[in-house]
Amino acid sequence: MKKSILFAAFLVLHSISHAQWVVVWSDEFESATLDESKWKFDIGGNGWGNNEAQFYTDSPTNFSISGGEATITAREEQFTTNDYTSSKILSKGLFDVKFGKIEARIKCPMGKGLWPAFWMLGANISQVSWPACGEIDVMEHINNDPKINGTAHWDNVGHVYMGGISTLDASEYHIYAVEWTSTNIKWFADGNLYYQLNINNGINGTNEFQLPFYLILNLAVGGDWPGYPDATTVFPAEMKIDYVRVYKDQSEASIVESELGKISVSPNPTSGKLTIENFSQNKLKSYQVIGLDGKLKQSEKLEINQNEIDLSTIENGIYFLKLTNEFNQEITQKIIIQ
Repeated sequence: MKKSILFAAFLVLHSISHAQWVVVWSDEFESATLDESKWKFDIGGNGWGNNEAQFYTDSPTNFSISGGEATITAREEQFTTNDYTSSKILSKGLFDVKFGKIEARIKCPMGKGLWPAFWMLGANISQVSWPACGEIDVMEHINNDPKINGTAHWDNVGHVYMGGISTLDASEYHIYAVEWTSTNIKWFADGNLYYQLNINNGINGTNEFQLPFYLILNLAVGGDWPGYPDATTVFPAEMKIDYVRVYKDQSEASIVESELGKISVSPNPTSGKLTIENFSQNKLKSYQVIGLDGKLKQSEKLEINQNEIDLSTIENGIYFLKLTNEFNQEITQKIIIQ
């Protein structure tokens, strides 16, 4: 079976499985560099409260985007007083989420002392500090363990944490997610529920989880939990991120968010003409077609009620179609031209 057919089938199944949810924020990593409207680098090498050994940089040798995925690379190299470098990105001050489904497709490096993570911290951390701000670890992996961890941290007259474990091969791509409501937080690996935490009415001091959080992706080296690299650890070590998506329940999303999340394009795959469907409540103002190399292939403004675009001059392949509405909100979808 052709790869394009398999990819199209995946898109259909993916949209069906998320029928309850609408995308309100995402990064498909289609640009050549970090999207600074969504993320910023957290730079430093002070141990980060866990006696970690790496210095986080914004260098392209530690963070890069290619082929529609982001790579965080840990390297064994001296930087200031640190023996390793890596990278950490966060949405603090740019995007917060309160309740919804938070999801990423990630491939982890394996090795003693390696600690990749996808997690969230309370947006009020500067005012109340940690752990009073709360922490939701969507996914953490350490060393060569055949499992991943999902954990919540909070303050209940001292640091409290609870979580669960899912057994899997983290060196392969998996989809990690939490579904977070005012009553509970549920952790999933590839759609399988493996842990849930009751936070209804702030039970057991969990009031932190009734407030907004920001997103974090990083690859730590060493620390109190995983220990430190040894002779068996292979560097450079790479954490791969295919995408990060935030969804809201259809009943809770605003009209604009809900309608934006319903937008679809057809046919996909297409031979040239593409129809934009379900955009009645959104005044779409422009679109961009971006290649897997991060380069812009086509860009045009959209007329009012225009729902057809011509891609016939673009070579066959897989691309990202970015649609922007009048509120400068964006939705990105992968398309196939053949």
